[in-house]
Amino acid sequence: MMPSDWFQKKWGREMDSVAIDDVYQRLAELEARVKTLEEENVGTTNELYRMENSLDARIDILAEHCRINTDV
Repeated sequence: MMPSDWFQKKWGREMDSVAIDDVYQRLAELEARVKTLEEENVGTTNELYRMENSLDARIDILAEHCRINTDV
């Protein structure tokens, strides 16, 4: 008995019952999902940088308006 056989038998799936095509299909789906998440991560990061730059600009405007001479 292989070490993972107990797990497969416990949940009612024999090792031979999983078709290799199903595994490859699931792998392709997961790779597509990872790609989508990576693209969303890039978009989120870019938006956070844009918001940070906007906030820094507003702080600089307020500091100049209030005549504060410290480097913000």
